[in-house]
Amino acid sequence: MSTAPGTAVDVRRTRRSLVAGTVGNFVEWYEFGAYGFFATVIAANFFSSTSTSDAESLIKTYASFALAFFFRPIGAALFGRLGDRIGRRPTLILVLLLMTGSTTLIGVLPTYAAVGAAAPWLLTLVRALQGLSAGGEFGGAVSIMTEFAPKTKRGLYGAWQSFTVALGLLTGAGLAAILATVLSKEALTDWGWRIPFLLALPLGLVALWLRLRLDETPSFSKVQETQAPPADKAEVAKAIAVGIGRLMGWSAAGYTFLVVMPSYLQATLNATFQQALVATVLANFGFAVSILPAGWLSDRIGRRPVMVAGAALVVVLAFPLMNLLQDKESSNAAKGIAIFAAGLVVGLMAGPGPAMLAEMFPTRARYTGLGLAYSLSNAVFSGSAGLIITELIKRTKNIDIPAYYVVVTCAVSVIALLTLRGDDHKRELRD
Repeated sequence: MSTAPGTAVDVRRTRRSLVAGTVGNFVEWYEFGAYGFFATVIAANFFSSTSTSDAESLIKTYASFALAFFFRPIGAALFGRLGDRIGRRPTLILVLLLMTGSTTLIGVLPTYAAVGAAAPWLLTLVRALQGLSAGGEFGGAVSIMTEFAPKTKRGLYGAWQSFTVALGLLTGAGLAAILATVLSKEALTDWGWRIPFLLALPLGLVALWLRLRLDETPSFSKVQETQAPPADKAEVAKAIAVGIGRLMGWSAAGYTFLVVMPSYLQATLNATFQQALVATVLANFGFAVSILPAGWLSDRIGRRPVMVAGAALVVVLAFPLMNLLQDKESSNAAKGIAIFAAGLVVGLMAGPGPAMLAEMFPTRARYTGLGLAYSLSNAVFSGSAGLIITELIKRTKNIDIPAYYVVVTCAVSVIALLTLRGDDHKRELRD
C-alpha cells in the first residue's frame, strides 16, 4: 500500500509501525532482564547440587545466559535473510511466536530437585531458542521503525527500540522487587520466580495482535518492486565489523550496569536482594530517561557527537562509580545518584544507536546486517559480561573488574565511533 508522506493514513501507519516494532522488543528484554535479576534464584533451582558451591552455580547460570546470546547471531542470520527476502512483517511475527513460546516454557520447567541433571540441560535448550528469536527481533524491529520514520526523525524513532529495552528491564526489575517484597524467601525460591516468565504469554499475545495489523515498510516494498540486485557481501561484512566496534561499549556498559549489577552487589559487596534490585531500578531509570532525548539530539547534531560523549563518559566515570559503591562510608543517596548517572550515560549511546546502524546498511541487507552487528556485539560483550566479571573476580579477588571491563570496551568504541560521518543523519536510507 502506498500513501503520500504526511497524510493521515501515512501518520497512522508510521505510529502503528512504532508500536508494533517496540512491543515485541519489550517482551524480549523484559524476559532477559527477569533472567538476569533472578540469576541467584535460578542458580539455586537449576544448577545447584550438594557438590556445587553458590559461586559455581551462579557461574553456570551466567554460562546459560551467555549461551543464549551466542545463538543470537544465528537467529540474526537466519531471520535476517528471511526478512530481507520475504519482508519485515511476516518474519517479525514468526520471531515473536518463538520468543513468547520459549519464555513461557521457562515458567513451567522442572527444577534440579525434580529431575536432577536434566534440569540445567532443559533450561539451556529453551535459552537457545530464546537466543534464536532475540537475534531475529532487533534487525526487524529497527528496520520497521527507521524505514517508516521521516528522515529528520530516524534517531528519535530508532531510540524507541532502546527505550523499550529500558522499559522491559525496568518492568522485570520492578516485578522482581515486588515479588521479593511480598513473598517469603522460601516462596520466591520455590515458585515465585516462575511468575515473570509465565506473564510473557499474555504479553506476547498482545504483541502478536499488534504485529498482525502491521503493513510492510515502504523501503522494502520499493526494493521488491524494482527487483534490485543483492547487496555487495564484502561491503556488508565490513559494515558489520565496524558496527560491532561502535556498539561494543554500549553492549558491555549496558549489561554491566543494568543487568549484572544485582548479582555483583550481592555476591561481591554483600548487598541484600532487595537493595540490589533497588539499585538496578535506579540504573535502568536513568537509562530510560536519557534515551529518547539522545535520539532526538542525534537528529539535530548527528549520531557521532552524542554516542562518543556517552562512551567517553563511561571511560571517565567507571572507576569513581565502583569506588563509591565499594565505600562503606558513602551514603545510600550518593550511591543511588551514581548508579542513576551510570544508566543515564549508557542511554547516550543507546538512543542514537539503532538509527546509526540502520544508516550503515542498504535496504536489501539492512535486516541481516544491523541484526548481525548488534547480536554479535551483544553475544561477546553483553551475554558474556556476567560470566567474565564473576569468573575474573573469583580468580583475581579484584572487585574493580566491572570497571576495567567497561573502560576497555568503551575506549575501543570511542575510536570506532569517530569514523562516523557527520552528516549521516541527514542522508536518505540506501536502497
